[in-house]
Amino acid sequence: MAIAKAERLMNLALCLLGTRRPLSKRELRESIEAYVEAFGPDRSTTGSDDSFNRMFERDKDDLRELGLVIETVENLDGEVGYLARRDSNRLPAITLDAEEAAALGLAAKVWQQARLAGAANGALQKLRAAGLPEDVDPYGGHGALEPRIPVHEAAFEPLMLACRDRRPVVFDYRKATAARPEPRHVEPWALECWRGHWYLAGWDRDRNAERVFRLSRITGKVRSRVGGFTAEVPDVVTVRETVASWAGEIADRSARIRLRTGSGYPLRAKATTVRELGDGWDELEIPYGHGLDAWLVEFGPDVVVLEPAELRADVVDRLRAVAKG
Repeated sequence: MAIAKAERLMNLALCLLGTRRPLSKRELRESIEAYVEAFGPDRSTTGSDDSFNRMFERDKDDLRELGLVIETVENLDGEVGYLARRDSNRLPAITLDAEEAAALGLAAKVWQQARLAGAANGALQKLRAAGLPEDVDPYGGHGALEPRIPVHEAAFEPLMLACRDRRPVVFDYRKATAARPEPRHVEPWALECWRGHWYLAGWDRDRNAERVFRLSRITGKVRSRVGGFTAEVPDVVTVRETVASWAGEIADRSARIRLRTGSGYPLRAKATTVRELGDGWDELEIPYGHGLDAWLVEFGPDVVVLEPAELRADVVDRLRAVAKG
């Protein structure tokens, strides 16, 4: 449905940009295939006319919201016509200074390991053709910078396409504390890289809630499913903020733990205080946020939670679940 609407809007925009005189609703209805297929010719029923009028008004408003300047002109017979003059919708010439060119060049190099490398380099070439001076090296003066976003997971490409096309997917996912993967039915929203790892945000149909999935924990193939989304896609998908919250990066409290001496260096790096207890143990005070229990479980017997009590209970529950398999 999203692709069909995009194609209809593009055809309407091209029709309005390509005409030298205002076109009436009747002419647009007969010229654009999507309108003909949906409503038939203009001599159809009144109900069909009303449906077409509503769709046309929505499409016209969408194009205007995207920035297309559409003029409304009334002829001598009182009939209203529409057109989009090219001089009113022409973009200004593209001019880039050396720093802007360098930023775009570095952005293109980011994707050199992914399938998007061709598209990124092609876009850079088009910018050169649009006015980027040939003597400006996009990488000049920044040779020490090698920005890369690694894309090693096989799930990346099918999930990227599913996000673009708004197609539900199913895949097997292994949680950090689970012994075996479980199937997940997801409506994918967005992909984002955070601290060297790719994450997918979307609607988990099985849990009827928003979830974030780490691509490296997806096992097997990502399989597409027929049908559309059942949940509304938010205007802004905050993948990094969600992952940071789940990882305990956003903390509003403190927790007190015992940590075996010489272990748990990531925990020590976050600690606000460290006190030696002797007998091979230290006591740490660390920020406590959502997801800290899952992180502490990864350190196994090297960590003992002292307080708060709810954090200790959550860690114990997770360890018991792992033990049961």
